[in-house]
Amino acid sequence: MSQSLATVAYLGAAILFILSLGGLSNPETSRRGNLFGMIGMALAVLATVAGPHVSASGIGWIVAALVIGGGVGLYAAKVVKMTQMPELVALMHSLVGLAACLVGFASYVDTSVQFQGSEKLIHEVEIYVGILIGAITFSGSLIAFGKLNGRIGGKPVLLPARHWLNLVALLVVIWFGRQFILAPGTAEGMTPLIVMTVISLLFGVHMVMAIGGADMPVVVSMLNSYSGWAAAATGFMLNNDLLIVTGALVGSSGAILSYIMCNAMNRNFISVIAGGFGSGGGAPAKKGEASEPQGVVVPVSAAETAELLREAKSVIIVPGYGMAVAQAQHTVCEITKTLREKSVDVRFAIHPVAGRMPGHMNVLLAEAKVPYDIVMEMDEINGDFPEADVAMIIGANDIVNPSAAEDPTSPIAGMPVLEVWKAKNSIVMKRSMSSGYAGVGNPLFYKDNNRMLFGDAKKMLEEVLGALNP
Repeated sequence: MSQSLATVAYLGAAILFILSLGGLSNPETSRRGNLFGMIGMALAVLATVAGPHVSASGIGWIVAALVIGGGVGLYAAKVVKMTQMPELVALMHSLVGLAACLVGFASYVDTSVQFQGSEKLIHEVEIYVGILIGAITFSGSLIAFGKLNGRIGGKPVLLPARHWLNLVALLVVIWFGRQFILAPGTAEGMTPLIVMTVISLLFGVHMVMAIGGADMPVVVSMLNSYSGWAAAATGFMLNNDLLIVTGALVGSSGAILSYIMCNAMNRNFISVIAGGFGSGGGAPAKKGEASEPQGVVVPVSAAETAELLREAKSVIIVPGYGMAVAQAQHTVCEITKTLREKSVDVRFAIHPVAGRMPGHMNVLLAEAKVPYDIVMEMDEINGDFPEADVAMIIGANDIVNPSAAEDPTSPIAGMPVLEVWKAKNSIVMKRSMSSGYAGVGNPLFYKDNNRMLFGDAKKMLEEVLGALNP
């Protein structure tokens, strides 16, 4: 394939990637968006392998790598559960960072192309910045992976004088960058490059460890942005226009998503990086705290829940991570069908940070084939709770916590939440009275109009479905 034909193919792939992002912005067009992305990537890989820069002797190695990588990806797609998607995404981000680091070192030691003057300076800056971003993305994503799958606690680890440590690390990285650029040869430049890489890896660990569990949706989108910029830096190192464009698309879209996530949690990006809140979740509220909710918890049975749903005219369902863990989305869909057949108006309320990553609940509901038109975003449906007869919360906690709106001393004060307590009746499905991922007690459990349906979400929902269809 000639260079001009490869350029045309790259242009077509870039257009397909843009169409893919546009399609993924809406559940109804997400399948088409995924298809555009796959076609664009296939076209990009084909144009690269068949392009003028790949020798015939190297095609065998590339095909072998594609088979191995594709096999691993296919296996992961088949065995990874929907509840594990956030950690899988974090792990994939780490691989992008690792690739940027490896390409950077390979590009630096490659002697097949010689650069002189300003070209050499630009090339070395590209290498230095690319490895810097890649190393931060790699180590930070691994820590995020550990936090998301529970191997690392969600509580933020805040080192003494950590902001000063970050400042010192930045100054050291800049100083070694100067040494790297002034190095007379590859051997002399390797030492500052390795030192910078180690500092960047440590910074990535430190940065994500300081972010609390409740901010993990922001972390996922933030690392998505970092991986895009790492890919763009790799494109500069390899002089690959498509990689630059693709990386910029991912990086900018991830940055926009991080901004949206921060707004949804009433936080700013700097405060998240400076140290997010969250204790890892699952811990009961501590006794004796002034902010501990007070009141009487009223349990409810599956049969009583079914009766409330049957008599309701309007039902709003709020899915959370508990629904994902229990894999209860299909049962929820069956309950929805049954209620709609009984002329009950059923809708879903989705909080932007429900679950462990942006769009987690939307994907689960789409998998269960819940109609798109009844799945509403928070801003669309929050004003409808006062008219709802029943608000049914399935495994959600922090995103329906009244403290955000009613308690200015709460750690989540000001965070936009779904105002389920304004419904005539609310039913919260949980295994226990434990706090959410932010480690904050929830006064909703003690509201006069609230009932608690304790137990495994899937099992209890199956009992509710059975009671609805005797």
